[in-house]
Amino acid sequence: MAKKLSVVIVTWNSAADIDNCLGSINFGHEFEIVVVDNASTDDTRARLAQHHHLQLIQNSSNTGYAHANNQGIKAATGEYVLLLNPDTKTDLGALDILSDHLDKHPEVGAVAPRLVNPDGSTQDSIRSFPTPGAVIWDTLGISRLFPKSRVFGRWRMRYFDYEKAAEVEQPMASCLLFRRAVLEKLGGLDEQFPIYYNDVDLSRRMSGAGWKTAYLPEARVVHRRGGSTLQVRPKMIWETHRSLFRYLRKHDRSGLFWLKAVVLLPMLEISALIRVLACRLGHKASG
Repeated sequence: MAKKLSVVIVTWNSAADIDNCLGSINFGHEFEIVVVDNASTDDTRARLAQHHHLQLIQNSSNTGYAHANNQGIKAATGEYVLLLNPDTKTDLGALDILSDHLDKHPEVGAVAPRLVNPDGSTQDSIRSFPTPGAVIWDTLGISRLFPKSRVFGRWRMRYFDYEKAAEVEQPMASCLLFRRAVLEKLGGLDEQFPIYYNDVDLSRRMSGAGWKTAYLPEARVVHRRGGSTLQVRPKMIWETHRSLFRYLRKHDRSGLFWLKAVVLLPMLEISALIRVLACRLGHKASG
């Protein structure tokens, strides 16, 4: 008998988080857990071996977040598929709230919970789809000067009301529940975005296919944020900027993208360089 829910988790050196993550997963119907480990070199695999109720796929090299998630999605048998980061802890009843929403709303293809920090404060986890203009405003810092502006601040949506359920464009995929049929129709995550913006791209393609995405604040999931990527922070800074450029190039329909790129590309490269230098200086100062 097919399961109602498949939980797909990708791990990479996630020993500090994975036991808490797995131990917190709760659901009122039959479910399965599929873990894809991307060649962890810490104690992650030893910890996973102690959880006999899950299906474990062990990659011999780090194939990237998108590819590993696609492996997990392919192995999943549930009607719904939850993409879940290992640095999360799921509150009691949260997954049932998300699943019930999909049961009652056939037009919704994915549903997201409220992500909260370990101290209980709400994370900024909802954004709109980035556009070249919105990225320019953000890179220049104008969005920080006018965070409530529907023009300058539209991408990061710092004005979003996290207390109300809403239809949204792009929630953070640290915990995001999909219909498996939707993921299969869309072909899963685009692997040209190995680490970042694969979730943004997936949400964009889902929206283009006519599916809605919902946000439900009453479903709460604790998110420690960056449990794996903080281990290689400078490299990830470059990757996020370059993935953003690839995303903008893929989804620009104007036919004039390379004119925009004359401005965008150097801005993103300079922004990444400044962030990397600040990261290294901060590391030296703390060391």
